[in-house]
Amino acid sequence: MKGKKIADYINVDTINLDLKSKNKNAVIKELYEGIKNNNSVKNEELGLNDIYAREEMGSTGIGKGVALPHAKTKAVDGLIITFGISKNGIEYDSLDEENVKIFFMFLCPEGNTQEYLKVLARISRWIKEDKFRENLLKAKTGEEIVEIIKMEEN
Repeated sequence: MKGKKIADYINVDTINLDLKSKNKNAVIKELYEGIKNNNSVKNEELGLNDIYAREEMGSTGIGKGVALPHAKTKAVDGLIITFGISKNGIEYDSLDEENVKIFFMFLCPEGNTQEYLKVLARISRWIKEDKFRENLLKAKTGEEIVEIIKMEEN
């Protein structure tokens, strides 16, 4: 992440502002489809299985309507991040038991622990701000999402 911003790792084409899934496993799969279609995942099955395995260790629903499904995996060579919104919210076993509307999903190569932890810490810090979450939920396009994230990073 030396000098790189989180926005640099997000491909706008993978962003989904109208997730249709009704439950946790389905929404993870739906978000993952976006990443997968980006051709940056070497082993699609492994990547998805690693996200599910991480989720089994403890919910990535961190509260305030936000979840960060993620995994360190051999399925990717570089950090990949995508974003999604569920307008109705999804039951996600969150820490605060609230439904989740905002999803940041990321895959990180197994060796990049520092990069991985930086992404987790940064996003976790941002989502504490009501204004940041409100802006994400109001966004109409993937480009707007990336702009909101860029503004937060500056």
